[in-house]
Amino acid sequence: MTGLMVYLAGGGRHNEHREQHLVAGDSAIVTMYGFDQLDKATALKIAHDLDEPRTRLGVNVTRTARITDPDTGVVSTTQVDANVWHCSLSLRAEEGQLSDEKWGAIAQDFADRMGFTEASGKAPCRWVAVRHGLSTNGNDHVHIAVSLVREDGTKATTHNDFAKAQKVCRDLERDYGLEQLESRETGLGERGVKPAERARQERTGAVEIDAHRLERSVRAAATASADEGEFVRRLRRGGVLIRPRFAAGRDDVVAGYSVALRPAEGATPIWYGGGRLARDLTLPRLREGWPDAPATAQAAADEWRATSKNPWQYRPVAPGREETTPDPQLWKQYTDELAQLRKQLRDVPVTDRATWAHVARETSGVFAAWSQRVEATPGPLAETSRELARSAHLRAHQSKPKPAQLGSAANAAMILMQAANGGRGTMAEAIMLRQLGRVSVAILDAHTAAGDARRAEQMTAMMRSKFAQVQQSLPEISTTTTRTDGQVMTSENETMRRATDGLAAPGTGSPLPNKLHPKKDKTPVTPRERDGHGRD
Repeated sequence: MTGLMVYLAGGGRHNEHREQHLVAGDSAIVTMYGFDQLDKATALKIAHDLDEPRTRLGVNVTRTARITDPDTGVVSTTQVDANVWHCSLSLRAEEGQLSDEKWGAIAQDFADRMGFTEASGKAPCRWVAVRHGLSTNGNDHVHIAVSLVREDGTKATTHNDFAKAQKVCRDLERDYGLEQLESRETGLGERGVKPAERARQERTGAVEIDAHRLERSVRAAATASADEGEFVRRLRRGGVLIRPRFAAGRDDVVAGYSVALRPAEGATPIWYGGGRLARDLTLPRLREGWPDAPATAQAAADEWRATSKNPWQYRPVAPGREETTPDPQLWKQYTDELAQLRKQLRDVPVTDRATWAHVARETSGVFAAWSQRVEATPGPLAETSRELARSAHLRAHQSKPKPAQLGSAANAAMILMQAANGGRGTMAEAIMLRQLGRVSVAILDAHTAAGDARRAEQMTAMMRSKFAQVQQSLPEISTTTTRTDGQVMTSENETMRRATDGLAAPGTGSPLPNKLHPKKDKTPVTPRERDGHGRD
C-alpha cells in the first residue's frame, strides 16, 4: 500500500499529477486527512491507516502467480502478496471533466457495488479515491485503492473482479448520465496498454509499443495465409520470432503460440501470446478462417516443430507461395473477389456478429498487409487496420467458424503484401482500395443498424480521415462515362487491364505512376453506398 499511495500522491511518470487529493474513501481517513493536496508524508500516513487491520490482525492476502521462463518457456507458479486492490475510473478526454463532488459520489457507489464497504453486509475494507488531474492523454480520472483485509480480519474476495467492475461501470455510466460504451455490451473492446509497455517504448524511442507492431504483423500474416503452415512461415519471413505452445504431453498438437520482436544483441525477447495481442488473434480464432484438413494440419505441425527447436534459427520445412511475387494478372481477380464479398454481405443479418467479426478481421488484415509492405512507420494504412480490427474483438463464446460459402479477402491481403515494390501496381491498388472501402462501409452500416452508435462513429471518423489519406495518395480511377458528344471514356475494367499489362493508365504518361499525387479540391469522404444504391 505504501508504494501505491506514494505514487498516487507523487508527480507521476511524466510529472502529469497536479493537486493530488482525496475525493472519497473510508470515513475515518477522509475525516482525518480531508481533501487538501497530498504530499509524501501524508500519503505515507494514509497508507499506514489503510493497512492497519492487516498489520494489527496479522492477516495476509496472497494469490497464485504464473511465471514463464523467457528462455525455456517453462511455466511455474508461486504465491505472491495481494493485499491491495487498485483500479482507475476514467472518462474519455472528449467527455470533459467532472467535479470533485461527482467523482466522490461515483467512487463511493463503485466501492459499495464492488462489495468493499459495509453496504455488502460484511465488515468494511478501508479504501480511498485519489484524484490528481488529467492523464497524459487528457482523460479525467480517479484511482481507487482498497485494502483487502476487512476490519474484522476476513478477506475480501476479488473473484471475477474484472467482469464485475465492468458491469458496475456500465451501471454507473447510465446512472450518472455519462457516455455509455457499447463495447462493454458487445464485447468489442481491445486489449489495454500496460504501463511497462509504454515505458519500454519511451525508453527505446520506438514509434509504437511492441504489442501493436506484433498485432499488425500477426494480423497481416494470418489474413494473407491460406493455411496454418503458411502463417508460421510468413511471420518468420517478416522477422517475427514465433514459438508454439504444445498440448500437454504432445509435440504434434499445438494449442497456442507466442510471438516476439527480435531484440537487440544480448537482450532477451519479450513474448506475447496471441490472445494478449487481441481477442481475435488466438490460435483457435485464427483456425476458424483456415481449412481443416489432415494434410494441412500435418504440414502446420511440421512448421511448428521446426520453429520450436530454435525460434532464432528456424528454416521453413516446405516453403510456399510466400516466397514468390504474384502474377500482376491476379490483381483483377482478387479485386473481383472483394466485390463479390461485398454483395454477399447484403444477406448477412446485422445480428450475426460472428460473421461480421470475420469480415472485419480479414479487412483489417488486408490493410495490415498493405502497411507491412509500404509503410516504414505506422501510417494511415496501419491506423485503418487498427480501427477495423476493433470490430473483430468478440469474446470467445461469441465466435463461430466462418461460413464456408462466404467470400474472402485473403488473396487481396496476399497480393498487397507481396506485390513488387515501386510504381507497378499503383493503379491496381487504387481500384482494389475502392472495393475495400465498400466492404468497410458495409461493416460500418452493420454497426449502425445494430445500434452500436459509438463504434459506427469511430469508423466514420476513420473513413473520413485515415482511409481518405490512402485514397488521396493513389491515382484517380476512370469509369465508363458516355459524354454528350458520344465518346466513351475508359472503363474501370479497362483501367485494371492496362495496369496489370503494364500499359499507360488513362491520362498519365507512365504504365503505373510511381509518384503519388494528392488529389485536389476533393472532400476526403467515402460515400456510404446503401443496398441498392451506388455501383459495386
